Amino acid sequence: MGCPRAVPCGWPRAIKAAPQLTPIHRAGYCAFYDECGRNPEVNVSLVSSNVPCLYNGPAHLATGALLQLLRSVCPELVRGDNDTRVCCTLRQLTALQVSVALSGTVLARCPSCSRNFANLYCNNICSPDQSLFTNVTRMVNRTTALGVRQEAVVEYQCFYSQRYADAAFNSCKDVRLPATGGYAIDTMCGIYGARLCTTQRWLDFQGDKNNGLAPLQIDFQLVPNGTQPGDGIEPLDERAWGCSEALSADQQPCSCQDCAESCPAVPAPPDPAPPFRLGAVDGALVICALLFGFFALVFLTALMCRGKKKKKVAPAPREGCAVRLGTYSHRFLADVFRRWGTLVARHPVPVLVVAAVVAIGLSVGMVTLQLTTDPVELWSAPGSQARQEKAFYDEHFGPFLRTCQVIVTARDQRPGTTYNSVVLGAKNFSRVLSAEVLEALLELQDQLTGASVWVEEEGREVTLQDVCYAPLNPSEPRLADCCINSVTQYFQNNRTHLAMEATQTVGKETGTVDWHDHLIYCVNSPLSFKDITTLELSCMAEYGGPVFPYIALGGYPDSEYTQAEALIVTYSLNNFPRSDPRHQWVLSWEQRFLEVVRDFQRNHSQNLSVSFMAERSLEDEINRTTGEDIPVFAVSYLVVFAYIALALGEYTAWRRVLVESKVTLALGGIAVVLGAVFASMGFLALLGQPSSLIILEVVPFLVLAVGADNIFIFVQEYQQSQREPGETREEHIGRVLAQVAPSMLLCSISEVICFLLGSLSSMPAVRTFALTASVAIAFDFLLQMSGFVALLALDARRQEAARFDICCCCGTEKGDPTGPGLRVLRPFLDHFYTPLLLHRLVRPLVVLLFLFFSFAGLYLTLHVTVGLDQEIAMPEDSYMLQYFADMNQYLPVGVPTYFVTTSGYNFSSTEGTNAICSSAGCDDNSLTQMIQYATRFPNVSYLAIPATSWVDDFLDWLNPTGRCCRIHQFGSLAGQFCPSTSNDISCLLGQCLNTTRRPTVEEFERFLPWFLHDLPTLQCAKGGLGAYDTAVSMAANGTIMASRFMAYQRPLRTSQEYTAALRAARALAENITGTLRQVPGTDPDFRVFPYTVTYVYYEQYLTVVGEGLFTLTLCLVPTFLVSFMLLGMDLRSSVATLITITMILLDTVGIMALWDIPYNAVALINLVAAVGISVEFVSHLTCAFAHSTKPTRVERAAEATVTMGSKVVAGVAMTNLPGIVVLAFAKAQLIQIFFFRLNLIITLAGLAHGLVFLPVLLSYMGPSPRATPGDSKGSAGPDTGLALGNPSFEGSVRQRC
Repeated sequence: MGCPRAVPCGWPRAIKAAPQLTPIHRAGYCAFYDECGRNPEVNVSLVSSNVPCLYNGPAHLATGALLQLLRSVCPELVRGDNDTRVCCTLRQLTALQVSVALSGTVLARCPSCSRNFANLYCNNICSPDQSLFTNVTRMVNRTTALGVRQEAVVEYQCFYSQRYADAAFNSCKDVRLPATGGYAIDTMCGIYGARLCTTQRWLDFQGDKNNGLAPLQIDFQLVPNGTQPGDGIEPLDERAWGCSEALSADQQPCSCQDCAESCPAVPAPPDPAPPFRLGAVDGALVICALLFGFFALVFLTALMCRGKKKKKVAPAPREGCAVRLGTYSHRFLADVFRRWGTLVARHPVPVLVVAAVVAIGLSVGMVTLQLTTDPVELWSAPGSQARQEKAFYDEHFGPFLRTCQVIVTARDQRPGTTYNSVVLGAKNFSRVLSAEVLEALLELQDQLTGASVWVEEEGREVTLQDVCYAPLNPSEPRLADCCINSVTQYFQNNRTHLAMEATQTVGKETGTVDWHDHLIYCVNSPLSFKDITTLELSCMAEYGGPVFPYIALGGYPDSEYTQAEALIVTYSLNNFPRSDPRHQWVLSWEQRFLEVVRDFQRNHSQNLSVSFMAERSLEDEINRTTGEDIPVFAVSYLVVFAYIALALGEYTAWRRVLVESKVTLALGGIAVVLGAVFASMGFLALLGQPSSLIILEVVPFLVLAVGADNIFIFVQEYQQSQREPGETREEHIGRVLAQVAPSMLLCSISEVICFLLGSLSSMPAVRTFALTASVAIAFDFLLQMSGFVALLALDARRQEAARFDICCCCGTEKGDPTGPGLRVLRPFLDHFYTPLLLHRLVRPLVVLLFLFFSFAGLYLTLHVTVGLDQEIAMPEDSYMLQYFADMNQYLPVGVPTYFVTTSGYNFSSTEGTNAICSSAGCDDNSLTQMIQYATRFPNVSYLAIPATSWVDDFLDWLNPTGRCCRIHQFGSLAGQFCPSTSNDISCLLGQCLNTTRRPTVEEFERFLPWFLHDLPTLQCAKGGLGAYDTAVSMAANGTIMASRFMAYQRPLRTSQEYTAALRAARALAENITGTLRQVPGTDPDFRVFPYTVTYVYYEQYLTVVGEGLFTLTLCLVPTFLVSFMLLGMDLRSSVATLITITMILLDTVGIMALWDIPYNAVALINLVAAVGISVEFVSHLTCAFAHSTKPTRVERAAEATVTMGSKVVAGVAMTNLPGIVVLAFAKAQLIQIFFFRLNLIITLAGLAHGLVFLPVLLSYMGPSPRATPGDSKGSAGPDTGLALGNPSFEGSVRQRC
C-alpha cells in the first residue's frame, strides 16, 4: 500500500524543522495567532474555517469572553483568572469549539477520548507554548478588503512525543459508532479505516487539508520518547487520559464497548460438547454394536435352549376369557359384514348411487378450498414462539423489509490489474472492478430505477419510488431517496462522477486520479462526505446514507476490498400485509425487476455471471416447479392405474380374457379411492380447514396404497373362493366380505386413529396432512364397504353373464372357467419362497440379519441431517440455485438480527437507561454490552457486528458540547426544536441540557421524538431519522411499547447453522431479559427476544426431532392397541406388529442418512405416512397368522405368507413402486428426495419386513393356535378362512380377520 501525503511509511523518518518561518521556539511564544481568511489551496471544505496568521511572538493574556469560553472548550489551558495566556483569539476559539463539537458527537460516549482529542487541537491552536512544538513551514501573502497585508499559514509541522500521541490514539481506537456497529476511528483515519489505522495515520488524516475538515496542512512528527528534534523544539508531551480513567470523581471512565481496558474478564463460552466416544471409537457405534450383540446372544441362547426340549404335541390350550371375547367379537363383526355384503350385493345400483352422491356432494366443498402456499403458514404454528414474536414485530415495526438482490461476478478468472495511485499507492483490482463492469452496473440500475409496471387490480402504474424503502424521506420519497446499496453508490450512481479525472500532486510526484482512487478511499472510509483526492467527491450514497463495503462487495480476502470477486446490488423495498393493496404493488414491481435483470444477464452473459433474486422468488419457484411436475404426477398415477387394471384380472383362457378382465372394476376401485380423497378434502374445506400442495402430493399416494391393498385382498379372495352348494352370488359376496372386512377394519381403524393423533402436531403442514389422511382413509373404508362392494357385485353379475369388460353389451358363450386362473406370485411363494424362508437354518439368519439392520439403522439415525436447505426446495433448473451458490460463496455478512424489547420497561429512568446503553456510565452487563460480548465469539453466538443502539446515540445527541439538541429561546418558534443546520440566533445557548448528564424522565419523553425525526447532517451525525425512527414504537402518551437493537449475524450457509444461530440468540436474549427484569420498575412480564426474517422458518428444527418422536409414538400406540383388541387381546401378535413397524421406521431413517435425505417436517409427513403403509404390510399377515388353525407356528406362518403375502405384494408394493419410480424424473429436488427416494425406501423396507422378517418372527413368538369347539378337519362354514380352495394346504382355517 502506498503512502498518502504526509503519511510516514516506516520508522525512523527524518525529523527536521524548517526554521525560517518560526525562528523562536520558546515557552510562552506563539507560532501563529488570529485568523487570516480562507486557505486558497482548499477548493472544497465541508466546514467553513479560516487559517491562522503567522505570528512568532509572546502569547496573549486571556480575559473576559475568551477566558470564559476557554474554560468550557480547553479547561486544561486555564491557569487562573489573571495569568492565563493563549495563542488564539476569541474567533479562533469559537471555530475550535465548533470543530470540537463535530468530533464530540462521535467521541463523547468515551469522555477520555473526547477530552484527549479536544486537547490535541486546544494545544495546537491555543497553547501558550505553541512555538515549542510547532514549526510553520509554508505561508501565503494575502491582502484584506481594507488593504491590509497578511501572512496566512497554510502548512506547519507539529511535534508530539510518541508516548503522548500513542496514549491519545489508544484512548480512541475502540470507540464505537452505535448507528453502524463499527468504530468511530473508521471516520477519522481515511483510507485505512479502523483495521489498519495507527497513531501516525490517524494524526495524518486530521492534518490532511483534503479531508474536507482541516483548513490547512499539518505535518505531524512523532518523536521517539526521550529524544529531541533540536533547534529548540520540544515535542508536546502532555497527559493523555487512559480510556479506563475517569476525568473526575463525578464522571465515569469509558465503557467496555469503547475501551478494552474497562472490560471485565469475560470467560470464553464453553466449546461444543465433543462427540461421544469410547476410547478412539464412536461411542454410539459401540453401544449399538453391544446392543446388537446382546440381543443376538439372547436370541441364540433361547433358540438353543428351545432346541434341547423334547418335542411333543401339546394338547390345545384352553381358551381364556380374553380369547373367547375376541372370538365372539370377531364372529359378531363377521356376521355384520356378511349381512351387509349380501344386502349391498342384492341392491348394488341404489347403494352405488347413494355412495356417489355423498362422495360428489362432499367433493363439491373443494370449491371453497384454501390452498396455503405461504411457507410461514405451512411450517410454523400460529401459537409458536417465532410466530408470536413475528406478530409482535410486525405490529410495532411493520413487516420485515423485502429484498431484491443482484450478484455480479466476472467470467474471466484471471488475476486482475494493479493500479498505481499517486495518492494511495499500488492496489490490486479484481476483474469485476473495472470501468466497463461499473458502467454496465449503472446501466442496470438506470433501467431498474426507470422500471414501471401496470397493476390491473389497482388500475395504476407502479414505479420504484412507490414501493422502495426511503429511510431519510419516508413520507414523500423520490427516486433519489430509495435505499439502493451498490458499489456505484460511492459515485452517487452518477456516470459523470464515475468518469471524472483530475491531476494531483503529492510531494514531488504528480499524477492523475480517477474512480480507482475514490473507490479505494470510500471502501475504507464509507462515512466520509469528501475524499482526500482532488476529485473531492463524497462517499455517501445518492439517498444520503453510507454504503458499507461488506454490503456492496463480496469475495474479498482479508478486507482487501478492491480484490472483491463479486459486486452486490441490493434494493430494499417496503413490505406490506397480504391484505394491503400495496402488497400487489410490490409483487408486481418485483416481477418487473426479475424481467429486467434477466435481460441484463442475457445481454452480458459472455463476460459476466449474474445471479439474482427477489423476495417473491422462493415462493414463485416452488409454485412453478409444482405446476411443471403435475404431468410427472399424472404419469405416475396413470402407471399405478394401469397396473391395478391389469393385475386385478384372473385369466383362465385366451377366449375369456375380455370376460375375466377387471379394467372396469379397477377403474371403479380407483374412483372410490379418489372419491375418498376429494370427499375428505371437500369436507375439511367446508369446515374451514386449509390444504396445501404437499397434501395433494402425499395423501393420494397414501390412500391409494391403503385402498388398492383392500381392493386386491377383496377381489382376489372372491376369485379364489368357491361358491358353496346352494349359495347365491350375493351370499357368496357377503361371505367373502365377512372373511376380509375385519382385517380391513383393523388396518383402517389403526391408521385413522394413528393419523388423528398425528394431527396433534404443532406444525400446521403435518397437522393438516394427518387430519386429511385420517378422514380420507375413513371415507375410503366406508366407500369400499359400500360403493366397491356394489361394483364387485355388478362385475360378478357381468362375468357370470359372459359379458365383456368395459363393453358389457357384448359377450361370449356362457360357461364356467376351465380351471384356476393364471397365478405366478402365489405358486412361487408356496413352492419356493416360503419353504426356503422358513427353513430351520434360514430363520435364525433372517432374525440376526434384520436385527443387525435395526441397530445399524439406530446408529445411522443419530447421523441424519436435521433441516432443509433452501436449495433443496428449488427445481434443478431454477435461477435461484446459482444465487444461493453465489450468496454462500461471496456474501461476507449474514442477515440482520434484531433484539426486540417488549413493553413494561422504563427507558427514561437513569437505571433503565444505564441497563441498555454502552457508553460511559452504563452498566457492564447492559443489553448492548452483552451483545457486544457475544460478538467476540462469533463461532458460538453467530453474531459478527454489535447492535446499533438508539439509546446511546440519543445520549450523544443530547450532549451539550454539540449542536444536535437545541431549543429556540425566543420568537415564534420559542420552545420548539432547532435543527443543527439552523444558524438562527434564537438557538444560541439553547442546548437541551446544560451539562453532560442523563436526562430526567420529562426530558427523555420530550426530546426522544425530536431525536427520532432529526435528519443526520455533518453538523450532527447523530440524528435518528433513517437509523432509528422506526426502531422505537411509542404509544400516543409517549410510552415506549417496543424497541429494537440491530446486530448482524456472521454468514450462515446451512439450515443447521441457521438453527444454531436461533438457539444462540434466544439464549443470549434470555440472559438479557433476566438482567433487565432486575431494574427497578420493570414489569415481570417484560422480555427481550431476537428476531430476524428466517427464525420463523428455522424454529421448527429446534423441536422437530422431539416432535417427530412424539408424533410417531402416537401413531404406533393405536396400532398396537387396535391390534390387541381386534385380535382377541392377542398380546404376542400385537407386539410382533409393533416390533416390525418400529424396525421399518428405524431402517427407513437409517437409510435416509446413507442417501442424503435430511430430516425435517416434509420427511416427518412421509414417516407418518410410512406408519400407515407399514400397517398394510404387517397387519393383514399378522391377522391371518393369528386366526390360522394350523398346528405349528411355522405352518401358520407359511400359510399366512402364501395366502396374504401375495395380496400384500400385489396390493401395496406393486401399487406403489411403479408410481414412485416415475417420480425420479421430476424436476423438483424436493420431489426427487422426499417423494421418490423416501417413498421408495418406505415401500422396500415395508415389503422386506412384512414378507421376510415378520413370518420368521411369528414362527418364533406367534400365539398358539386356537381350537374352537366344533371345528373339524375339512369343515367349511361362514367363518372359513382365506386358505379355502387353496390346494397347497389341507384342511381349513378358521379365518377370523
